[in-house]
Amino acid sequence: MSVRELVILGCSSQQPTRFRNHGAYLLRWNNEGMLFDPGEGTQRQLIFANVAPPCITRIFISHFHGDHCLGLGSMLMRLNLDKVTHPIHCYYPASGKKYFDRLRYSTIYHERINVVEHPVSLAGLVEDDGKFRIEATFLEHGVENIGWRISEADSRKFDKEKLSSYGLKGTMIKKLEQEGFFLLNQQKITLDDVSQIRKGDCFAVVLDTLFCQNGIDIAKDANLLLCESTYLEEHAHLALQYKHMTAKQAATLAKKAGVEKLILTHFSGRYPTLKKFEQEAREIFSPSYTADDLLVFPFPKTRAIAS
Repeated sequence: MSVRELVILGCSSQQPTRFRNHGAYLLRWNNEGMLFDPGEGTQRQLIFANVAPPCITRIFISHFHGDHCLGLGSMLMRLNLDKVTHPIHCYYPASGKKYFDRLRYSTIYHERINVVEHPVSLAGLVEDDGKFRIEATFLEHGVENIGWRISEADSRKFDKEKLSSYGLKGTMIKKLEQEGFFLLNQQKITLDDVSQIRKGDCFAVVLDTLFCQNGIDIAKDANLLLCESTYLEEHAHLALQYKHMTAKQAATLAKKAGVEKLILTHFSGRYPTLKKFEQEAREIFSPSYTADDLLVFPFPKTRAIAS
């Protein structure tokens, strides 16, 4: 089984601290590595996390404030140095194309990797390659800033007891899967007789925004939500001023969206410790957890069956 986990490479906001690096988040899922908002130092944080950079297949940039993108250039150069042969898909706001190019070509190097750009100008479906469905929405941060939703394709799960009761095995099951039915002893057995659809899991990312309906919508029913909570409620006036959220607001968003689990991140450097973030959020939404550098959150495959 492939690794399924969210690796926190950094959880600070604009100003790194002695113990918290610029934000960066790696989701390892179905043999892919999805890197979100690589800030400064991401390449080095991967070393501390014992993660090999070539696992990265997709890079997402929510917006082009420095703490969300300054590691992009060095990550592309590192993947180039490692001579990865798979395409590196990059998703970012189309309005920031000039910043993407500046970061990508900020130094001299001979580019060998295949970078596939996905500049996003409209909310909605960005890509559906059969493995993942990627959707985007625009959040409220004063600059074009994207919230992401990544969903895996639905799959079919066979019921071993039902297969056995019909006497189906081996190549019979393969033929049933290919054709949708199988004739056995003059009885027509369909896929639905012996299996069910398992709804694909969903991961959502909401970074750098005021509390807003678009954030709730993009996170709807997600299994795991990574959400900014730059401030505590005592500094709600600063959250409003700088277009960010508090831990309480992030928890409210998660609750309204009906997510299963919330990971808080993007903490202001004014806070030396993070314990109060989790406490504040759990008053609203109990399955809330505080990110911290190099923490790993499992993203297990759910057993939920679609009705």
